[in-house]
Amino acid sequence: MAQLLDHRDGPRDECGVFGIFAPGHDVARLAYFALFALQHRGQESAGIATATHHGNIIALRDQGLVSQVFDENALRSLAGDMAIGHVRYSTTGASDWENAQPIVRDDNRMLALAHNGNLINAVELHGELREAGVPFRSTSDSEIIAALLATHRAESIQDAVANVLSRLRGAFSTVVLTDDAVVAFRDPHGLRPLSIGRIDGLDGSPAWCVASESCAFDMIGATLVRDVAPGEVVTLSASGIESRVVAGGERRAFCVFEYIYFARPDSRMGGTVLQAARGRMGEILWREAPVEADVVIPVPDSGNAAARGLARAAGLPADDGFIKNRYVARTFIQPGQELRRQGVRMKFNPVPEVVAGKRLVVVDDSIVRGTTDRQIVQMLRDAGAAEVHLRISAPPIKHPCHYGIDMSTREEMIAHGRTVQQVCAELGADSLHYLSLEGLYEALSAGRSEHCDACFSGEYPLAGTDGANGKFALARELPLVRA
Repeated sequence: MAQLLDHRDGPRDECGVFGIFAPGHDVARLAYFALFALQHRGQESAGIATATHHGNIIALRDQGLVSQVFDENALRSLAGDMAIGHVRYSTTGASDWENAQPIVRDDNRMLALAHNGNLINAVELHGELREAGVPFRSTSDSEIIAALLATHRAESIQDAVANVLSRLRGAFSTVVLTDDAVVAFRDPHGLRPLSIGRIDGLDGSPAWCVASESCAFDMIGATLVRDVAPGEVVTLSASGIESRVVAGGERRAFCVFEYIYFARPDSRMGGTVLQAARGRMGEILWREAPVEADVVIPVPDSGNAAARGLARAAGLPADDGFIKNRYVARTFIQPGQELRRQGVRMKFNPVPEVVAGKRLVVVDDSIVRGTTDRQIVQMLRDAGAAEVHLRISAPPIKHPCHYGIDMSTREEMIAHGRTVQQVCAELGADSLHYLSLEGLYEALSAGRSEHCDACFSGEYPLAGTDGANGKFALARELPLVRA
């Protein structure tokens, strides 16, 4: 399969999940539009599974964007009262059709499952299941969770989840579809996001849904109710919504990178409106590192809000120094050597009339390998920029994520083992400043004690993360044992 053309070398999106129990509603269509809103969280594959009350589970999944996988005929075939959906970027397992979700299993019980996150004890769990004769159709750690639940002997899916959850280590915001309910649960540290929404029907009766981000609720006319608590199991069924906390007492460790980059700016997480928080990051960036300049430009789109905040604080004009091709997402046509030299120009193109002769403050959300940023600096110089001052609305990324984000290895990270001055020289910029960790939490009005910032600090919230996951994260695939 052709590789995704992604000329941004920053962190790769993870996955997005959605679930809904809504008799009388077109649940497949609602799931489609919710996934459309979550498309930024994964562009490799998409899928929806539906079920009628006490009926069979029907699933459709394929590689590609949501709009490529589903059409009217596909949505009409997905009848039911409840649905779950998934958009995927692979952090574990190859980008193959077998690893698309929702995953459907029919062992002791039939279910479909969609998962956002990464298990750090996947190898040992996979080995235990294989020794018990459990077959696998994919190389994804998500199927490990599905297999554990589908083979469990507990009478109810809720009891199965309560038992299985205690065996999982890592990040897992998960939705499960059975023949009579949608069950959602979140890991005890709350590493990945998951929220509850409500849809009011014409007769006033509510329907319930869950999603990775609140922007999915906005798309389908639902209202954000609250976040699923770490260690909580939420059941959506004919009885309404039921909650059961099956794990607690762990240190909360919500991924701080959701605020910086992953989540859509119109989403709300932990009571924070991300657009506003990213603007505050820009304001603090300017306070930490002012510089003589003429204009502020963002690297679109992830740098937009921080650039506006920095410009406000600096009293400088903000302008679009780059035009972004918003249709660069997934393509099966590779560019060839001649076009490959153009590199990042497939996604960004500078505007000489904006940048020529100007001292620029260029704002981006993060730097990982630095390949893109090096090209961006050179393109601006080629377009006539007098000076290029990089301002990054995140601290330096020096450590890999083992909880569901693909950030490369330490050795590939430009900030690993280098000073800021050395990174600046590598990129060819006139100056470089990263937002401090203290400034980041000030912008969020939050403390470190409830967040994971391991990609910056190297302080992983789950003991033994680096060693336990190394053999798995580097291999990226589990052995496949078919039935």
